[in-house]
Amino acid sequence: MDIRIGHGYDVHRLAEGLRLVVGGVEIEHTKGCVAHSDGDVAIHAICDALLGALALGDIGKLFPDTSAEFKGIDSRLLLRRVCELVASRGYSISNVDCTIALQRPKLRPHIDTMRERLSECMGISVDRISVKATTTEGLGFEGDEAGISAHAVALLRGNE
Repeated sequence: MDIRIGHGYDVHRLAEGLRLVVGGVEIEHTKGCVAHSDGDVAIHAICDALLGALALGDIGKLFPDTSAEFKGIDSRLLLRRVCELVASRGYSISNVDCTIALQRPKLRPHIDTMRERLSECMGISVDRISVKATTTEGLGFEGDEAGISAHAVALLRGNE
């Protein structure tokens, strides 16, 4: 069986008055992501993990932030396109694990909804998607509330 693993990482600055979208869920907060798209770090990290498993580069290569086509785009659309690419290359997503680092707001109340939204986009069951959130105990750019980051790992299996 052909198995591949990929890792993704994304980070965005936070600024007052912008939307905060994480894992396909809009979360009420005073700050949101400075980004060309909706700035969803969780989905961007997952896309990079899937693309990395296929050795196809990163999200910026497929969906450049210099393209008007992707200005303000819902990142769930990008994830769907990446998942179509995974399938077209003869692979299925076995599971995805994502960790989001953000000091405030607390993400725990939103994690189940994030997992459901990601499940819809990726076409895999919720029990194959892990989303975790952590603060950085006040350290670094996440702790200073200047930014948000996410890491993701994806395991793909070849379709036989």
